[in-house]
Amino acid sequence: MNRTAIQPLSPRERRDRLRLIRSENVGPITFFQFLRRYGSAEAALAALPELAQRGGRRKALRICAEASAEAEIEATEQAGARLLIWGEPDYPSPLAAVEDAPPVVSVKGDVGLLHKRMVAVVGARNASANGRRFARKLAHELGEGGLVVVSGLARGIDAEAHEGALASGTVAVVAGGVDVIYPEENAALHERIAADGVIIAEQPPGTKPTARHFPRRNRMISGLSLGVVVVEAAPRSGSLITARLALEQGRDVFAVPGSPLDPRARGANDLIRNGAALTESAEDVLRALETPLRIAPLAEPTEILGDAAPSDPLDNVEILAIRDRLADRLGPTPIPIDELVRQLGAPSAVVNAALLELELAGRLERHPGGQVSIISN
Repeated sequence: MNRTAIQPLSPRERRDRLRLIRSENVGPITFFQFLRRYGSAEAALAALPELAQRGGRRKALRICAEASAEAEIEATEQAGARLLIWGEPDYPSPLAAVEDAPPVVSVKGDVGLLHKRMVAVVGARNASANGRRFARKLAHELGEGGLVVVSGLARGIDAEAHEGALASGTVAVVAGGVDVIYPEENAALHERIAADGVIIAEQPPGTKPTARHFPRRNRMISGLSLGVVVVEAAPRSGSLITARLALEQGRDVFAVPGSPLDPRARGANDLIRNGAALTESAEDVLRALETPLRIAPLAEPTEILGDAAPSDPLDNVEILAIRDRLADRLGPTPIPIDELVRQLGAPSAVVNAALLELELAGRLERHPGGQVSIISN
């Protein structure tokens, strides 16, 4: 995204985009569909109640009030942070190109770091002594090589990566609010990154992290980065989720090999077995990423920035007919939206509009990879 070509959002549109993403049953993908369809967050907010009702919702949809949005803006400022809204010049370009980019993030620290070339270093919380030492050294050398190191401010590998990169610049992506310290043992590190690096969060200030927040944080770690380096990771770990998301986003994946006798090495070794770049030094990463930013946007951000015009109105009768047919094909097992479009033989815009109504009604769940499933009552 060419930041110099993007016009700042009006104060009203900024507030309304915050209200839209904070409204009930509105996730990032739904948020972007609304902007494409209605052209502005104000128009989308006005359409929410009717769409939810058409999707089968019986009780009123909770729409974020103007006062609630203003309170979040004030709380962010009181935390010493600022809000970045998707579509603004300061929103980081690589993250903006991700299909489910967070529409709103809060940042505390040096926002300029978010516009430099970044690479993620992640790994096990219960990391070995050698793994910790390697992660710190790797991050330090990546920083010296001109890359900003991104990680998740967890204990273990994440903390060591931040420590190693503090002098050159590091980005901490946190699962809770930008002002919430987690884990407590990283309190001093959290403070130092806020002073010399930058902390970025999708959740509102004061939010304590829960299990469902961490996969969302992981897709931000990979989304900000040119590539992801996994130092140690057990099978089914959060680090492997980050690696998988990186692949889906078109990023490079690197893995540091480890002893087959150490279960903490199994995840990284499996990544290498499946095509990740074997990594023994910072030079391996720097050499692979020496070309300019190579991320092809999944969706062109400028299509719906600023004063984008609404798309042509859809036929509500056609949407109703497709929504009824969708009920026969949706089940608890996720299915790709593209497959639904193929089976129904309907325009993708109509299918997506019907899915949006079901989602607003609380009847649909979205999954990675463009898949959806029905929510059983």
